[in-house]
Formats: sequence, structure tokens, C-alpha cells
Amino acid sequence: MELRNVAIIAHVDHGKTTLVDGLLKQAGIFADHQAVAERVMDSMDLERERGITILSKNTAITYGDVKINIVDTPGHADFGGEVERVLKLVDAALLLVDASEGPLPQTRFVLRKALEAGLKLLVCINKVDRPDARIAEVVDEVYDLFIDLDANDEQIDFPIVYACAREGWCGLEDTVSGGDLKPLFDLLVEKIPRPKGDPEAVPQLLVTSLDYDTYVGRLAIGRIVNGTLRRKQDLLLIGKTGEQKVRINQLYGYAGLDRVDVDTALAGDIVAIAGIDEMDIGDTLTSIEDPRPLPRIRVDEPTIGMTFMANTSPLAGLEGKKVTARQIRERLERELVHNVALRMEPVEGSEAYKVYGRGELQLAILIEQMRREGFEISVSKPEVRRVDGNEPFERVQMDFPEQFMGVVSEKMNLRRGRLMEMTTSGSRRSRVEFRIPTRGLIGFRGEYLSDTRGMGIMNTIFDGYDSDAGYIPMRINGSLVADRPGKATPYSLFHLQPRGKLFIKPGTEVYEGMIVGENARENDINVDATKAKQLTNFRSSGADEKTVISPPIQMTLERALEYIADDEFVEITPTRLRLRKKVLRKNLRSVIRGERADKGKR
Repeated sequence: MELRNVAIIAHVDHGKTTLVDGLLKQAGIFADHQAVAERVMDSMDLERERGITILSKNTAITYGDVKINIVDTPGHADFGGEVERVLKLVDAALLLVDASEGPLPQTRFVLRKALEAGLKLLVCINKVDRPDARIAEVVDEVYDLFIDLDANDEQIDFPIVYACAREGWCGLEDTVSGGDLKPLFDLLVEKIPRPKGDPEAVPQLLVTSLDYDTYVGRLAIGRIVNGTLRRKQDLLLIGKTGEQKVRINQLYGYAGLDRVDVDTALAGDIVAIAGIDEMDIGDTLTSIEDPRPLPRIRVDEPTIGMTFMANTSPLAGLEGKKVTARQIRERLERELVHNVALRMEPVEGSEAYKVYGRGELQLAILIEQMRREGFEISVSKPEVRRVDGNEPFERVQMDFPEQFMGVVSEKMNLRRGRLMEMTTSGSRRSRVEFRIPTRGLIGFRGEYLSDTRGMGIMNTIFDGYDSDAGYIPMRINGSLVADRPGKATPYSLFHLQPRGKLFIKPGTEVYEGMIVGENARENDINVDATKAKQLTNFRSSGADEKTVISPPIQMTLERALEYIADDEFVEITPTRLRLRKKVLRKNLRSVIRGERADKGKR
């Protein structure tokens, strides 16, 4: 049976996983009576809740006498490391572009990686049924993007298919409406090159991802570059630190969404191997007699980090099962095995660990996974990772109604953003592109959504390192900080409302140093959130005030990480999310905010 290997790449929410759903259904993977969930490839709970792909996954379909291995990739910039490593599995990439939005920042990132890998490119203009589709303009923008990324003549001569993945049809003309995905199947078989590997050569397999099965243990997933693999075959494992002889206990291929036992697998196929617990991402399996290691996988370095530590608040250990620094370290080390884009280093003089990733969302996903596993942790404000004294910069593309141009430009200027490009569409929306320090984007997303009344769209992509951009003002407002333990009372919260915005409701358990709200002014205030009304026998008619408390601000994990200042932590437990000061005792910390290292330079 012939093989074809293809990755589906695109910006977030341009329809990759939906298209894979359509390909699986029309390839006959599911029975007629079988109930199939929407976005069936997004198998993680967090993926389904958020509507995004977090981990790359592969499947296989059979079209005629051709087996097509398909790899579904994440579209969010924070999970770019997943895209980089799985491109080693394939010979071609299908680039999806929204027929209305056109190429966006992550489109540029994934296309650049595919071009650098020398893959054959195919382009799918998706969502052509949208009322605001601008198909011809988007095709021109895709050509411009290829030229901008220095694609060669062969790469720029790409075939185009026009599709509506949600409805399951496509065509080779932009006037298509209805039908099925047969034109895309034919295009994949015709245009994707056959794998170049030689089944008779020395075996070579590069491990690109790891999985776990409750019956057979750790699974190493990779592509056979050359040779033939067999069950019970003895091979040489070449890792980062050394070599050892190993045996393949179980060998699996892919059929639809299932792993199937196979006795042999030929060059070019994507397989999973069980029985070798020592394998890590980037390792090579090869012949014992004639070892030929493959280059290890390299991904771009992370740019943003947070400090992880055990929860040390007075309420620690009441809600979680895993609360020690040792358990947190072991969990982070396990994550590093699977996630090649993360880095971890210990913090000197403490049991804390600095974890670096591609962005706030990637680290927030890790924290949320740990929370659901029963961990209690405290994490610090995100901070950037500097290289040789230079700081990371990003290109941020924003799309919003044109009446908000003034306030957005003002905020970007305060955060050292530099306008690179600006266009205005006929729908009275502006699209602008800024180059800005990564630290200038920390905490900006929430402000941006508020300033544009929820109608703004923002996408970012890493744009290299540059010299320090100087002081950037962050959060201006101070915090309302509880000065004693107890339960918050309606009487106390009612009288705190004029001071600022509250984060808690009556009955919430608080402790000294816990942040209960945002001050309307610059400095922090230590407040008593537990004060009860004095119950005396003396009353006059109508003397009591009616206690009306506004609903508290609901903090999500991402919003909390954006909100906190340098001297604050987010406390995460399986059931609660709290904000707190690093120093809990009120007599050991200052309430003055806004002090800065370069104060004398003003």
C-alpha cells in the first residue's frame, strides 16, 4: 500500500480539526450508526472546553489503495513547539487560511517552519461560505506571504482548494458550493510526494512524541525514516546522553483514530513503539551493527517564565492532595519529557522552580492541568527571559472597530509598541500591526478587550530579541489586602465598596495578606474584611442602611496571572483561585506602589 504523510497547519480557529473530522467521516472511519463528537481529534477536556487544539495528534485514513497519515496541529502561537516537532513526521503540509480573515501571525509562523523543513505545500481557503468572504484578496495575500518568506519557485507553485470544512465540501474553483471532499482527497494523493525512505536500508526512526497506555506503558511515536521495523527486533537506542540496546516489544500502526498491532512497518510510515521506557523525544532507533543517528529535534527557545512553588498560605493543604515541593518538581519534570518547548530551572535558596514557555496561555494550560490533578501551587507574575541582555519582542496584530483606534494606540505607545502597518476595511474595522516588547503584552489582553468593548481580536508572534526598550508602566491600581483571618462579612464588604472593586463575596474565608479587591488609588490598603456589625439594644427607626453589595469580579486563571504585580502570587487549588501578597504579614511589607528601579532617571 502506498503512503502519504501530511500535516494540517493554520492559525488558531481557521478550521484544521473540523476539516480532519470531515476527512475521517468521508473516508468511512465511522460506522453509520456511530455517534461522533464534534472535533473528534480534540480529545483532552481542556481542548473541548476552550475550543482549541493543544497537542498534536495523528490519524490515518485509506483512500483507494493509498494510506494517508494526517497530523492535526495546534494553531495558537503558545503551542508552536508542537508544530515544530511534528513537521519531522511528514512530507507535505496543507495550509488552511480563513476566507475572511486571511493570513494571520501564526499562519506566518507555521508556514515559515514548513518552508524551512522543505515540505511540499498545498493551500486550502476555508470557510468560503462566509458572507464576508473575500476569496480573491485572501489568495493574493497568501502569495504575498510566500514571497515575503522567500519561498522558492517550486514552493510558490502550490495548488489551491476552496472548502467549507464544517459542511464537508470543497472544490478547485472559488465558485464551488456543495459536494464532498473528494477533490481534496485526490489532491492529497496526487500532489504529496511519496516518502523517500528505503525499506532495505539501515533502520532509522526519530521519536517525535510520547504517549502512555495503561496496558503497555510508555509509547514512543515517530516516523521510520529508513529501513523496516519488526516486532521483537533488537535495535540500538541513541539518546542525548548515551546508547543502549533495546527490543521492540509491541509495534503499532494507525487506522483511523485507533492504534492497531502490526508485525512489520516500512520506511515512511508513522508508528508507535511500546516496551522501551528509556526513550525520549529526539532519540533515534537504529541498527546495532551499523548505527546511523538522526539529528535531534530543535525548537525555538521559550520567551516567558513563571515561578512555581508549593502553596504556603494559612489555608494550604485543605483542598488539594499534592501539596509538597517534591511532588510539584516531579510533575514538572514529567511535563518536560513530553513538552519540548518548556524549560525548567531551580530558584537558588528556595524550593521554587522557574518554568519557561512560549507564552502565558501555554503556562496557564499547564497550571490548569496540575490543578485538576489535585495540586496546590503558588505562581508568580509572568516575566520575560532575556538572552545576552536583550529582551524578546513580538509582533502583535489587532483587529477592532475603527472608533477605538485612539485608545489602542495610546496603550500601545505606553507599552513601547511601534506601529508597523495599518489598514482599514470596508466594514469600519481597523487592522494594525505593532512591534512590542514581550513584557509590554503581559496584562494587556484584558485591558484591550475592555477598551474595545469585547469586539477586538489580537494575535501575536515572536519576532526575535532586541535591546531593552526601557521602563513600561504596568498595573496602576493598588490592592485591598486583608489584615486578619476570618470570614468576610456583608457589613464589612459593603463599607469597602467605595474603596475599589471587590474580588470576594460574603462568607469567603480570608487570611492576612490575601488580596480581596482592587484599590481605586495607586497604593495598597490593609483592610478588615471580617468586621461584623455591632449588635446593641439601641435602635432608632430607619437608622439601618440597606446592605447592597455589587457582584465581585470573577477571576479566571489567565486574568489572575495578568493582574498580579511583582510582589504578589496567584494561589491555585483544585477548588479555589486566590490572590495573595508574597509577604503575608502586614507589618513586614510596604503599601507604597509605583516605585521603580530607574526612579532617579526620570
